[in-house]
Amino acid sequence: MKVIILVCLTIGCLFLAPYETSADEVFFDLQVLTQAGKTYGGVQDPEYISYDQALRDYMVKRIKQKFGVELDPKKYSGFDLLEIESFFDCKKSDEPFDLFLKMFPRQR
Repeated sequence: MKVIILVCLTIGCLFLAPYETSADEVFFDLQVLTQAGKTYGGVQDPEYISYDQALRDYMVKRIKQKFGVELDPKKYSGFDLLEIESFFDCKKSDEPFDLFLKMFPRQR
């Protein structure tokens, strides 16, 4: 009986975990999520370009929402934006955002 209760609680927690975020917080983008796990022929592959653009748009919105910093999705790659967000998460409150943005070469 204890095992059944434990299993039910575990399953319940797994189903409720996605709902722990606030209603305003964006936690996934369907365009980015549908391309997860794919492999691409290179950076010139049209599918990769589409994925990178969707990732850029999503990350720019997410960074704006979390930190209030507006970034141009044309200036950074999707992976740069992921890295920028992780640096912003770790920065001290008195450190300026520009300090971290200088570490990334701007594209185009």
